[in-house]
Amino acid sequence: MENVKALIFDVFGTLVDWRTSIARETKAILGPLGHQLDWPAFADAWRAEYDPAMQEVRSGKIPFCKLDVLHRRNLDVVLGRNGITLDEPTARHLNLAWHRLDAWPDTSPGLKRLKRKFMIAPCSNGNISLMVGLARRNDLPWDAILGSEIAHDFKPKARVYLAACEALDLPPNEVMMVAAHPRDLAHAASNGLRTGFIFRADEFGPGKSGKPPTEPVDVSSTSVEDLAGKLGA
Repeated sequence: MENVKALIFDVFGTLVDWRTSIARETKAILGPLGHQLDWPAFADAWRAEYDPAMQEVRSGKIPFCKLDVLHRRNLDVVLGRNGITLDEPTARHLNLAWHRLDAWPDTSPGLKRLKRKFMIAPCSNGNISLMVGLARRNDLPWDAILGSEIAHDFKPKARVYLAACEALDLPPNEVMMVAAHPRDLAHAASNGLRTGFIFRADEFGPGKSGKPPTEPVDVSSTSVEDLAGKLGA
C-alpha cells in the first residue's frame, strides 16, 4: 500500500446507517400525521427504487440530475403505493431525510485517523449538498467531496471513479476505493484503483449484511477504524 495517497469512500451503507435513519425519519414525520407503517419496510422500499432510477441516467434515458431529485421522484412512488399524499413542504422535508442519516459509530474516529496519512473524500452517488449535510451532522473530516455530481454520472460507471482520481491529480493506482459493496469495488478495480472492503453486518437490518467479495480486494476490514489500523494510520 506504499503508493496509495488517497482513499475515496462509498457512503450509503459503508459509512452511514441509511436503513435505521430513514425508518426513524419517516416515523417522526409521517407518524404524527396519522400514518402507521412498517417503517423499516418503508425505508427498504424507498431504497429499492434507488438503483433503477440511477440506471435511467446511466443508460442515457434521462439526463443527469442530482440524487436529491431522484430520491424525491422515488419517494412520490413509494408514498403513492401506501396511499399517502403530503403537502409540498412536508414532502420536501421528508426527502431531505437522506441529509440527516447517522454514521456508524466507527466512521468519524476512523476517518480522522486515516486523514493523518491519506487524503480522504467521499465518492458517492449522493450530491454535494447531501454529502455536506452528512459531514456536518456526523463530523466527517473530508478533504474534498467527489462523486456523482462532479462526474455527471452514477457509479458504477467508470467516469465516476476516474473523475475522482483526476480531481486529486493522482493516477488510479494511487487511489483506494473503500466500500461495503463488492460490485462497487469490482468496478473500481477494473479501472485501476486499489480496493478496501468494510464488512457491515447490519446494513439491511440486524444481521442482514450484503455479500462478501468474491473477487480479491487489497484490504478487508470490519470497520473504518480496523481499516485505519491495517493501513498504518
